[in-house]
Amino acid sequence: MALMVSGVSFEIREIVLRAKPPEMVAASPKATVPVLVLADGQVIDESLDIMVWALAQHDPENWLTGHDQALITTFDTQFKHHLDRTKYPQKFGSEPIEHREAALDILQAIEIRLARSAFLHGPNRTLTDIALMPFIRQFAAVDPAWFEAQTSPKVQAWLSSQTTSTLFMRAMERLKPWAACDAAIAWP
Repeated sequence: MALMVSGVSFEIREIVLRAKPPEMVAASPKATVPVLVLADGQVIDESLDIMVWALAQHDPENWLTGHDQALITTFDTQFKHHLDRTKYPQKFGSEPIEHREAALDILQAIEIRLARSAFLHGPNRTLTDIALMPFIRQFAAVDPAWFEAQTSPKVQAWLSSQTTSTLFMRAMERLKPWAACDAAIAWP
């Protein structure tokens, strides 16, 4: 989404993680997505780093003014810890309800912030909104009926505004998985 907002030209290659192309593994031995390979060969393979790089090129919506690294780190560590143990209790040998409640406690800080404005840093979405949204979206999807029954109307409205936005819809378009013989899809 940050790449799209920035207006930077890029190519998309949809990767099926259970069948990672050798070209992807060669570009980034971590073999995780996303991976951004710059024209000079530099590889950026962390989502937040890609977002910041793109917006440093061009930030027409001033997303970087809302870069709350501490909050993003909380979600990337503590919230993700509880999210994973809620989504995959068998994998982690965890008690999902306990972790779901701990994640909900973290969301309460977001509820309080959103009581003051439509987005986390004021009336417009910023980098922090976009960085946190995937975590909260995954959390809500574990048990949508339970999530909707919680007393977090501001978080629910914020999440809905994000996931129904034209930008999100465009970013989530399903693409054909890429193979080495295929051309990449150029943006814009």
